[in-house]
Amino acid sequence: MAEQVIVICGDELAKYGFPDRHPFGPDRHDVFIDELERSPYEAQVIRRPSRLATRDEIESFHTADYVERVRELSDLGYGFLDAGDTPAYPGVYEAAAHTVGGTLEALAAIMEGDIPRAFNPIGGLHHAARDRAAGFCVFNDCSVAIEVAMGFYGLERVAYVDIDAHHGDGVFYGFETDPRALFADIHEDGRFLYPGTGSRSETGKGEAEGTKLNIPMPPNSDDEAFLEAWSEVEAYLEEAKPQLLLMNAGADSLAGDPITHLQYSESAHGHAAVQLRGFADRFCDGRILGMGGGGYNRSNLARAWTRVVEGFANPVANSL
Repeated sequence: MAEQVIVICGDELAKYGFPDRHPFGPDRHDVFIDELERSPYEAQVIRRPSRLATRDEIESFHTADYVERVRELSDLGYGFLDAGDTPAYPGVYEAAAHTVGGTLEALAAIMEGDIPRAFNPIGGLHHAARDRAAGFCVFNDCSVAIEVAMGFYGLERVAYVDIDAHHGDGVFYGFETDPRALFADIHEDGRFLYPGTGSRSETGKGEAEGTKLNIPMPPNSDDEAFLEAWSEVEAYLEEAKPQLLLMNAGADSLAGDPITHLQYSESAHGHAAVQLRGFADRFCDGRILGMGGGGYNRSNLARAWTRVVEGFANPVANSL
């Protein structure tokens, strides 16, 4: 029987996106919502708006100096927040804060409400570091959610699973020495794609050594290759027994994305969502939070993210 899934959406959330035909444009939100409305599981979707994250919430991960710099460039309305990938525009601070707030709204609903499954399509901004923007990502909502899950809710095993084509470097290095932050990432090999990180040898440092899993994939890897890699993620989660699952469902790993080289279909995302829902039911009291991440072919992201929501709602009907 299908169950309810919270989807964070709305006009404020849709404002996160860059102008002038940037690959990460503000149209991505509406493309996904249009596809979701055609899903047979649309009736199970509970829509909730994002909210503006507070500075204290944002600064649970980011440095105060960096947050202030974003605010200043947002007020100025032009310039770059990094070396050239992530431009400032009027209101970018508020738009990015709504992305964080949307993910935190989903987290609160999961932890405090009666619907333990949620998805924020514009979340998953996994490149932003504690002190800088990177790769179209202003504030790292994934990492803020991990900090809040551990700091406010007191969880000791928070698992972040990332199937975006790009390595989730902002999350990985942000928690490289923290054994409470479990990390599994299947991504295109960094020798061929930004950000150039995420080798097999990167498993954490200090007390966290061995708590992180990076699986680089060669260009042109397809669904069969993904399923083989995914079996490692399942074994990792089986041993880790997390208390909360976060999923970055970046759709730029699908065939036809204009800036990456993987060849998955949306079935890979559906499979991952189904399996993660199963782990959430077994270990996390059902608690799973999905985020959209990257994806620059609009048809791909709409189909992949919808499959994720469907997998959260009805894992039996959406398994491979």
